Amino acid sequence: MMPLTFASVGEQHIIKKVGGKPEVKKHLENLGFVAGGAVMVVNTLGGNLIVNVKEARVAVSAEMAQKIMI
Repeated sequence: MMPLTFASVGEQHIIKKVGGKPEVKKHLENLGFVAGGAVMVVNTLGGNLIVNVKEARVAVSAEMAQKIMI
């Protein structure tokens, strides 16, 4: 298990766990980051990530991406 920040661009991964404070977890779940869901990094910009999750493209800060374990 590793944080989403270590994922390579273009590789599909399954989310194993979402960490952080309850409000952070809820926010990430609302964006579609749920355990068992698929996620793919599309691009990285200055440490921040653009990912495909639930057929949507979402920008995630490096800090938030550290809380998403794949």
